[in-house]
Amino acid sequence: SSSSGDEALRDRRARILSRGLPKQKPIEGVKQVVVVASGKGGVGKSTTAVNIALALAANDSAKEVGLLDADIYGPSIPKMMNLKGNPELTPKNLMRPLKNYGIACMSMGFLIEETAPVVWRGLMVMSAVEKLLRQVDWGQLDYLVIDMPPGTGDVQLSVSQNIPIAGAVIVSTPQDVALLDAHKGAEMFRKVHVPVLGLVQNMSVFQCPKCKHETHIFGTDGVKDLAKTLGLDILGDVPLHINIRETCDSGQPVVISQPQSDAAKAYHKIAMEILRRLPVPPA
Repeated sequence: SSSSGDEALRDRRARILSRGLPKQKPIEGVKQVVVVASGKGGVGKSTTAVNIALALAANDSAKEVGLLDADIYGPSIPKMMNLKGNPELTPKNLMRPLKNYGIACMSMGFLIEETAPVVWRGLMVMSAVEKLLRQVDWGQLDYLVIDMPPGTGDVQLSVSQNIPIAGAVIVSTPQDVALLDAHKGAEMFRKVHVPVLGLVQNMSVFQCPKCKHETHIFGTDGVKDLAKTLGLDILGDVPLHINIRETCDSGQPVVISQPQSDAAKAYHKIAMEILRRLPVPPA
């Protein structure tokens, strides 16, 4: 009968719901995880993640910082951190991160040829993400910064649901199209109960190196308006500056290569704001 069929369907739904979300399991040796995300690609998220990780390490030399590139299709951390080669394996068959500037790094880019495309379906991508999360010997880290891929898809959900995340940082330019996706990104983290620490307004203003005239190429204060809408803070404002692009392309990020520059100071401010908002780490 239809009533017994409805009852069976309700029972099946109840069993599925009772399973709940995957149980979060901390990454061994890692005290706190900070994810850097954006709804849209091309807004400088990876550049921001790299410089935040370096700024966190520079803020306190006693702290150990790691950087995980979770962008399987377009890994950029190897180039930005000037790292090449395959990770060594420990006796426990775990991958050892490659290290530069004091930062332990892991990326799919270390496991494939530099120009080789990753032509994988979703299940293979999820398997790769699981390996990057669970099969890396990070040693003892105070902070692991994860550079997330753009969007709000499988990778973001898998990372958010499988490991405890201390906070998320959303990066966007002030452009309306980027802001729409940044809004979605912030709401996604809220839905999976990841605290959003705040927003970074990237490429906010361009200053002509000759005449010093400032131009708001992507608009003015768009991220600040979004922050008000979401009830979040602005962690920092990073200008559109050729030095930021050149230093990351050369594998010498601006926080390391030009520590006294305005750009480096902007990233240091963001790192300090992140630290202020993180929960007290476990002992």
